[in-house]
Amino acid sequence: MKLTKENPFFYNRTYLYLLGFLVTLVITFLEVSKGRHHNFIVFAGASRDFWLGISPYSEAWIANNGRFFLYMPDFSILFSPFAMLPSWLGPFAWNIFNFSLFFLSIFNLPAFFSERQKANMFLFTFLILAQSLLSFQYNITVAYIFLFAYSLLERKQYFWAILLIMISGMTKVYGIFQLGLLLCYPQFWRNIGYVVVTGIALFLLPLVKLSPSELLPYYQEWIDILSLHHTSQLFDSIYYVEPFLSLTKPYYRYVQLGALCILAVILLLNRKKYDSWAFRAQALGVLMGWTILFSDAAEKHTYVIALAGYMLWYWSLTERQKIDKIFFWAAFVLLCVVPIDIIIPKPVMNIICYTLWLNVWIFLFIWIRMVWITFLRHSKSKNQLLYNLVCNTSTT
Repeated sequence: MKLTKENPFFYNRTYLYLLGFLVTLVITFLEVSKGRHHNFIVFAGASRDFWLGISPYSEAWIANNGRFFLYMPDFSILFSPFAMLPSWLGPFAWNIFNFSLFFLSIFNLPAFFSERQKANMFLFTFLILAQSLLSFQYNITVAYIFLFAYSLLERKQYFWAILLIMISGMTKVYGIFQLGLLLCYPQFWRNIGYVVVTGIALFLLPLVKLSPSELLPYYQEWIDILSLHHTSQLFDSIYYVEPFLSLTKPYYRYVQLGALCILAVILLLNRKKYDSWAFRAQALGVLMGWTILFSDAAEKHTYVIALAGYMLWYWSLTERQKIDKIFFWAAFVLLCVVPIDIIIPKPVMNIICYTLWLNVWIFLFIWIRMVWITFLRHSKSKNQLLYNLVCNTSTT
C-alpha cells in the first residue's frame, strides 16, 4: 500500500506494524541486556517447575523467587512454548508474539470500524502497549483476547470466541466476565453449552502432568496463595484514592461485585438494544473498564485493557460531544504519556498519579460517562438508526 495524501504514514497498516515491531525489538533488547525482564523469568520458571512437579504456589517457591505467582494452573501449561526456548530468545518471542496479536486484534475488528478508526485505536494505545511490553506483561494478552473474542462473536463464530474467553478466564480471571455479553447474541443456551464444555476441558488441562488425586489440591494451593497475597503497594484503582481509601478499601470486594451486579442489571434492562452492534461494542468497553478501575491490584500498564475497551466505545459513537474529545485527550496524556519517565520526571509523575490521582480520577469520570451513554441515556436518534442501517448493510 503506497503512501498518499489519503493514506499517510500513520494510517498505513503495514508501516504501523513495522514501527511497532521495531520498538518492540528495541524495548526487549534493552530490558533483556540489563536483566530486567523479571516477569518473563517468573513466568518461565513457573512453567518449567510445573513440568518438574514443583508447585509455584508453595511458600518455598515464593521464598526462592521473591514474589507470589498468582496465575491459574493453565497459565503455566500454555506459557510452556516460550519457557522452553533459549533464555535469550524466549523474551523476544513473547513480546513479539504479544505485540503482533494485539496489533492484529485491532485491525481484525469488524467492518463497523473503518481502517482509519482502527489506526487511531492502535496509535492511542501504542504508548501504554509499549509500557506493558517493557514489563513483559500478560495484560496485553488479556486485552487482545477481549478484542478477538468480540470480533468472533460479531462474526457468529461462537465456539472459538468462547474458547478464547475461557482461556483468558482460566489463566487470569479478568477475561471471564466477557461471558456476560453472551446475552447480547443469539443461540444463548448453545453458547452456554460451549462454556461448560470448554470450561471442563481447561479445568482438567493440568492432568497432562498431575494425577487425578493431585488436581483439586493443586487448585486449592492457588486459592490459598491468593488469600495470603498482601502488599503495601499503591495500585491505580479507585480503592486507593481518597476519600475512597478510607471508605471502601476494607470493603473493596463488596464494591467490586456490587458494581458488577449493577452492570448486569442494567444490561438486562437494555435488552432491546442487543441488536445494535454499537451497543454491544460499547457494553464490552464498559466491562473492560470495570475490570481495571475496580481491580484491587491495577497498575499503570494494566490500563492497556481498559483503554482498548475505551477505544471500542469511543469509536462506536456516532456523535462525539466536546466533553468526549476533552476526555479522549486527557486520558491519552494522563494514562499513556505521564507514566513514561523519560518524558515526565518521576517526582512529577508521582505527584500527578499518587498525590492528586489524576490518572484514576479521569478514567473514573470517563467510565461513568461510558455507562451513562451506553445503558442509561435514551438516544435512539434518527442519525443512530441511519448509521446502524448503513453499517449493517455494508457487512452483509
